[in-house]
Amino acid sequence: MPAIGQYRHVVTLENPGDPIPDGDGGYIETWAPLDPASWHCSITPATVRPRIAEWIASGTVLAKATHLVRGRYHAGITIETRVLFRGRRLNVIYVGNSDERDIETVLLVAEVIN
Repeated sequence: MPAIGQYRHVVTLENPGDPIPDGDGGYIETWAPLDPASWHCSITPATVRPRIAEWIASGTVLAKATHLVRGRYHAGITIETRVLFRGRRLNVIYVGNSDERDIETVLLVAEVIN
C-alpha cells in the first residue's frame, strides 16, 4: 500500500448531475460533487512512463491518456467522473481497483484543453 505522502495533490471529483432546461427546448449540463468530493492523489504525466496505459488497460486503445492518477480507494469514481485540479479539467477514461482489494483507485485521464 502506498504511503499517504505519495498522494500530495488534492483534487475535486464531480459526476454529471441532473440536466436543467435552458428555456429554448434544450438542456444545460450540470455537475454534482462526489461524496467525498475532495480526494488526495498523485498525478503523473503519462509520458513519464510511456507504456503505463498499455500495462494498466491492456487490450484497449487509450491514446488520449495524458495522466495517471492514483489515490486511496473511492467507490464513486466512474468513467463519467471529471477531476478538477488547479483550474484544469481531467476526464476519466479508465478506472482500476488495484488488486480488486478496495485499497487504491487508479485512473487514466485525458486533460481537456479549451
